Amino acid sequence: MGNGLWKSIPLKNMIIAILNKRQGIILDDELMAILEKENMPVSDTELNDVLMSLEIEGIVHVSRITKTRRRVELIKPGQEFLAIGED
Repeated sequence: MGNGLWKSIPLKNMIIAILNKRQGIILDDELMAILEKENMPVSDTELNDVLMSLEIEGIVHVSRITKTRRRVELIKPGQEFLAIGED
């Protein structure tokens, strides 16, 4: 974001569009690579902020696969994820 140019599509919308193209599931490092390819490079912090916002809004669910990799999944209508301790 340091290049001073405005992004034509909001990052949230771009992430949702990418998820829709990928059947609703993507790994965070693949998402970063696609955003880079689409001329929307983002920092880890920026991506984390947007993913957390999307998760709070109930649009995506982010789960940790390994210590450094996460799975981002688009939540389908009627689908719910329980927080830790809510089962």
